[in-house]
Amino acid sequence: MALEESAQELERGDQAPEFELPGTDGDRHSLSDFGGNEALLVVFTCNHCPYAQAKMDALNAIAADYEEVAVVGVNPNDAEEYPDDSFERMRELVSDGTVNYDAYLRDESQTVASTYGATCTPDPFLFSNTDSGFQLAYHGRLDDATGPDEEPSGEPGFEMRAVIDAVLADEPVETAFRPSRGCSIKWQE
Repeated sequence: MALEESAQELERGDQAPEFELPGTDGDRHSLSDFGGNEALLVVFTCNHCPYAQAKMDALNAIAADYEEVAVVGVNPNDAEEYPDDSFERMRELVSDGTVNYDAYLRDESQTVASTYGATCTPDPFLFSNTDSGFQLAYHGRLDDATGPDEEPSGEPGFEMRAVIDAVLADEPVETAFRPSRGCSIKWQE
């Protein structure tokens, strides 16, 4: 089921909510682990959704091209109902190179996704690292390809790259939030 992200709880300038989640690397990760980065791209995503799968290469490329930006995937989906979203499958995708983000984390309780106001996969949040911590610069899509079989009108992830470039140049981000489109987050009963 395709869903366009619409429930936005965080506003531009809001602090990134704290988290501590297990990663596919065997470590637990918190917001402070990424404090050495100039920006943090938190993407609520999963393994099985075709929309999320269609953006994996774009996210891998952003992670590879921007060493100042931590790209963190967070999988909040109910793995009992959707076994392809299990932590084991997440590890397999990292191991075989399908997912090559700075961290791929599991939000088993779905608390982090709820706190951030995430609604679909993928649902990206870009934070700028300021003197007072990570502040939301942009919440929205990576590019203008809204379907899993569509090609963007520019380089994959080009809209997010433009926002990242502005954040890294200490320029104000005036880009309007553009909703992401994807499968609804598979909430637990």
